[in-house]
Amino acid sequence: MAVDDSRNEGSGFHPHLPGLKHRFLATTLGATMWFFIFYRARKDGAKLLGLSHPWEAHGHDHHGHEEGHSEHH
Repeated sequence: MAVDDSRNEGSGFHPHLPGLKHRFLATTLGATMWFFIFYRARKDGAKLLGLSHPWEAHGHDHHGHEEGHSEHH
């Protein structure tokens, strides 16, 4: 007599749970990605959102040129 297991367990996809190494690696890589995204947003998020132009506020003081500074950035 054949037993119908589909009523109790269900037929379909039953993936294995990830191991500890894979969970740790996924968490580490995910955290690294978000830290990098927030770091870049802090550095040039205003430019990305259109709140400032890329050629403005880039850290160089061009208003008061020193003597002998002939280099143009």
